[in-house]
Amino acid sequence: MAQTVLITGGTGTIGRRLTELLLQDGYQVSYLSRTLKPIANVTVYQWDVPKGQLNPQAIQTADHIIHLAGAGIADERWTDARKNEILKSRTQSTELLAQALVKNTHSVKSFIASSAIGYYGGDTADRPLTETSPAGNDFLAQVTRAWERSEDLVAALGIRTVKLRTGVVLTMAGGALPKLAQPVRLGAGAPIGSGQQYISWIHLDDLCRLYIEAIKNESWQGVYNAVAPTPVTNETLTRAIAKTLGRPMLLPNIPGFVIKLMFGELAVTVLGGNYVLNKRIAEETNFRYSFGDLDRALEEELQE
Repeated sequence: MAQTVLITGGTGTIGRRLTELLLQDGYQVSYLSRTLKPIANVTVYQWDVPKGQLNPQAIQTADHIIHLAGAGIADERWTDARKNEILKSRTQSTELLAQALVKNTHSVKSFIASSAIGYYGGDTADRPLTETSPAGNDFLAQVTRAWERSEDLVAALGIRTVKLRTGVVLTMAGGALPKLAQPVRLGAGAPIGSGQQYISWIHLDDLCRLYIEAIKNESWQGVYNAVAPTPVTNETLTRAIAKTLGRPMLLPNIPGFVIKLMFGELAVTVLGGNYVLNKRIAEETNFRYSFGDLDRALEEELQE
């Protein structure tokens, strides 16, 4: 009998592609969602995180849980209210899952949880970071530390827990790549700020395959940096996009102060950088990237 994977945040960019790959792999998929809107080939259960409500059938029928839910980091300016929403959407949803696992009879074997390389801080320059590097102190780091602490509540129940600290996900289905590619297409592409800030990236399909591998392989446990093998600078990424699209790079760098004026505190997400290494994946697993090379990843997404 096919195993069932319960996904939170399943209608997001990562969740949609992950669902496709899980179904192709023979898994059954169910969602926890705020609304009971029908989705093809997926059983949808309702939850209301602020009210602490969750349909217990979602937990009772699951063999594995993939927890992706959380308000988008870069979707809006960081007002105090938005910052609170970013934090609470992650911690409260995880706490609700942990409570449901305590209250209900279930056969959940693994809990594969989203995290972020923001754990190390929004800007750590070119210092190499591995899974054992210390946490940062800024807003992103504080959110991610609290997020991972809430995930520890599930691990404390004896359920195998994997945390994937995710880098910049490359896909034209959402996130950073469409925003980076659009000005390049229009002939207005330019590095941002110094252009020397590092971007630790991963192709969407490789990220989804990491989630599936974490379900299948019972030796996976704890934190893994979900990034491709080679971080690149903002300038290298921008030039690679231009090369893939066959567009020139004529403009000077966009000054950092302009980005700060436009985005406020959120500017750290593009002006800051992290040189994050996939040490545990490289050294402890047999995982093979389909798109470990930046040019190949961009060709997959940008060539029409």
